[in-house]
This record gives sequence, structure tokens and C-alpha cells, in this order.
Amino acid sequence: MSNNKVIIIGSGFGGLGAAARLAAHGYQVQVFEKQDKPGGRGCVFEIDDFKFDAGPTVITAPFMFDEIFALADRRREDYVQFVPCNPFYRIFNHEGRCLDYNDDHQFILSQIEQWNPADKQGYERFIGTTKAIFEKGFVELADKPFLHVGDMVRVIPDLVKLQSYKTVYKYVSQFIEDEFLRRCFSFHPLLVGGNPFDTTSIYAMIHYLEREWGVHYALGGTGAVVNALVQLTEELGGTFHYNTAVAEILVEGKRVTGVRLADGTTHNADHIISNADVAFTNMNLIPAKHRGRRNSDFRWQKLTKYSMSLFVIYFGTKRRYNQGKLMHHNIILGPRYRELLHDIFHKKVLSSDFSLYLHMPTFTDPTMAPAGHEAFYVLSPVPHLGADIDWATAAKPYRDAIMQFLEDNYLPDLQANIVVEHTIDPRHFQNNLNSIMGSAFSVEPVLTQSAWFRPHNRSEDFANLYFVGAGTHPGAGLPGVLSSSKIAEALIVRETTQSFSQI
Repeated sequence: MSNNKVIIIGSGFGGLGAAARLAAHGYQVQVFEKQDKPGGRGCVFEIDDFKFDAGPTVITAPFMFDEIFALADRRREDYVQFVPCNPFYRIFNHEGRCLDYNDDHQFILSQIEQWNPADKQGYERFIGTTKAIFEKGFVELADKPFLHVGDMVRVIPDLVKLQSYKTVYKYVSQFIEDEFLRRCFSFHPLLVGGNPFDTTSIYAMIHYLEREWGVHYALGGTGAVVNALVQLTEELGGTFHYNTAVAEILVEGKRVTGVRLADGTTHNADHIISNADVAFTNMNLIPAKHRGRRNSDFRWQKLTKYSMSLFVIYFGTKRRYNQGKLMHHNIILGPRYRELLHDIFHKKVLSSDFSLYLHMPTFTDPTMAPAGHEAFYVLSPVPHLGADIDWATAAKPYRDAIMQFLEDNYLPDLQANIVVEHTIDPRHFQNNLNSIMGSAFSVEPVLTQSAWFRPHNRSEDFANLYFVGAGTHPGAGLPGVLSSSKIAEALIVRETTQSFSQI
């Protein structure tokens, strides 16, 4: 095979998916990772025999992982085990009342009935419409590159028909009357960095995706999935370089030729895939003189909107709490919804109230903590670093408020039982993950930054530079970044095939 050397910058799930896919095709794959371990946002923190998944915890499209292993004539089950979560989530209102939901239609209706029986019929209409959105937005378009404006023009009639000009919250509200239920069925954009009051209704398909394939957990945590993909890639001949930051992408004319590392050494490649933040890649790894006008610093600094960031507390306790009111995945909504999200995304202020995602993996997998102990992380959406917030002083009181709230309402005597703890805030995303503005999900998923309007999977400036991960099409979340790796694979194989046919 000619043109078969591929360098991948970063080992998040987009980079890992691309590495395994291309290695299965016989490409010589090298992955350069600045951290001391793989995973990117999906890496693992290990503290005193506690394991904490730093990033994604919800697996909603297991078949996408199965596809990668099948390309190499392997079975995913031989590398990592997925188990279903039931319920998918337990969602609490600000008074502590909750709603569970899973893929059992009658069970969901019974849960809705406890809140507003009149909304049962509306929910059935809602879930009926999301199938069409899913078929268009995920099955047909998610793994197709939008490289030309014509690609966008062709789908506009369908997007209008599906009411993609409406926000997720507005779309759900057509069918659901109860305010709490509206929140339960519209929060999904927050899982990919979007505001339900701003994000296109195309993202309502996430609810359908969950219903169709379930919500799963990887035994050993999401880090076990990372390790499985690394193992697969290495078995296929790929190599990983850790503690190895890329300082520059080398350019000759309209093609990239390799990378220069922070230590000054260079490595050549026929194709380069960046799983680093797309804005960071353009502004920091490619000299400005080689970039076209579309990729000027002005675009990335002034014209692009970035997702919110996250404040996350990882903690382990010396007692078990899994016989209480909590499940594996818990969403705790505060008294405000629209107003809180407006504070985060628009006013960019740190509110005194919060809504939380509380992850308790030891509910399903006790191996994530020592015997008799419990592992958690609690996540609060916060503004990115474009806000006037000094996290050096704000982090401790914000942490204290969250932990006191959990102790008062969900985890009795929590702080007396904590034995390990680690906290990250927007500075982590900027300093450790090279995410512009410290955003947790890169480019915000609004309609004007979707499909062709989103950073493309192939560079506008260089024919053999590709992008995978949260910041490119189709977007954040495991299904999104795995779809981006599938797009990069297809584009590189197509280019290689065309080059080979011309020899």
C-alpha cells in the first residue's frame, strides 16, 4: 500500500477510533499523546485503589465499538464487557422527587403518569417523531463529511421538515406540558456541551438513540474501553508515544508532511489526523503563514462559540451508599433551569445554585473502589474561561457548596466519610487538554455551527490533514467522536485508493 503512514495527534476516542480503523486496513499508525496515558478527555484518575473516569461515562451506541473490532475480525466482547444500566438515569427535581427511565415504553409511561397523566399521550407523539430525526441526523448524516456547501444545501429541506430550526426544549414542549417532564426530555444537549434552549432539535435524537440501543456501562470503567482500543491498535501494528507533545505540523505547499515534537525531533507521514482541539490545532500547531483566511486566529478567537465548561469533584468514601436513593447515573436538577443555563451560556456568571450529574459507578461495578468503599464523581456545568471568574479563589467555596448540598440531601455524613478527592475546573480543560476557553466539549453545538457550518473533518487548507473529536462534525459525545473517526477513515482510504489507481 502506498501513502500508508498515518500520524494521529491525541488519543481521545476520536483518535483511538481512527487509529484502530486505519490499522485494520494495514496503515502504519503512530499516535502521539502529550499526557502520560491514553484517553484524552476519557482518561482515568487512579487514587489509592479508587478508579475514576475523567470523562464520558455513558455508552449509548455499543454497536459503534463492535464495528471497530469487527474490521479487524475481532470481537469487542473479548476485550471489554458492556453491561446495561437500568434505569438509564434517575432524574431528581429540586425537591428530591424523581423520575426513572429506560427502554421499557410502558415503564416510562407509568413514570410520566406520576407527574402528569395528560403527558403520556404527548410523550408517545414525541418519541414517534424522534425516529425520523434519528434516521436523518444519525443514520444518514452523522458519518458523512460536510466538506462542501452543496452537501449542506441538499439536506436543508429535510432539516426544515424535521423542525431543526427549533431548539430541543421548544421541540419537546410541543408535546409535553409538565415543566419537570420537559426538563427530563430536553436535558440531553448538555451531555454534548449544548444548551437545550439554544441547541437545534436534531439533538432530540439522543433520547431515541438511548431507547433504541440502551445505556451501557463498561466493566472497569470507560478507561477499560480506552485500554481495549489501545490493545487492538497495537495488535494491528500501531504504536503509541506518551509524554510526547506535538509542537508543529510540518507543511509543504498544500499538504502536511509530518510533525515536529516538543523535543525537536520530526516524524514524516502521508496523512495526519488531529484529535487535539480543532481550534488549538489551527492556532498553535500550524503557522499562521500557512493557513487560509477561513482558519485565521480571528475565526477561532472571535467568531466561534465554545461550549460550557465543567466543575468536577471525584471522591471516594469509606462507606457504601448504594442502598439509598441513588442509582448509577443520577441527574439532580436545581430550582432554576432556563435561568441557570442562561447564566452559564450567555451571562457567563457562576451562580450560587447548580444542577448536577452524580455518577456512582460502584453501584454497578464494585471494582472501581476498595472493598466496602464507594466511588463517585459529581459534575456541575459552569461557564468557560471567557467568563470573569477567578477559579483560584472560586473553586474551594463552589466545591464546599456542592458537597454540603449532597450531604444534606443525598449522601448522609458525606464529608466525614471522604477518603480520597480530586477536583478539576475549566483550567484543567485549557491547560491539560489544550481546549480553547477551557471548554469541555469544544465548539458549541448550535445550528449555525453544525454540519457544513461546523469545522470540517478535512482541513480547508491541506488535502491530507483531518480532524476527529468533539470540535469537528458531527460533534461531541461518544457516538459523535466515533462517527468522526469513521469519516476520517473513509476519506483517507478513498484518497489512498485514488492515488494507488493512478500509479
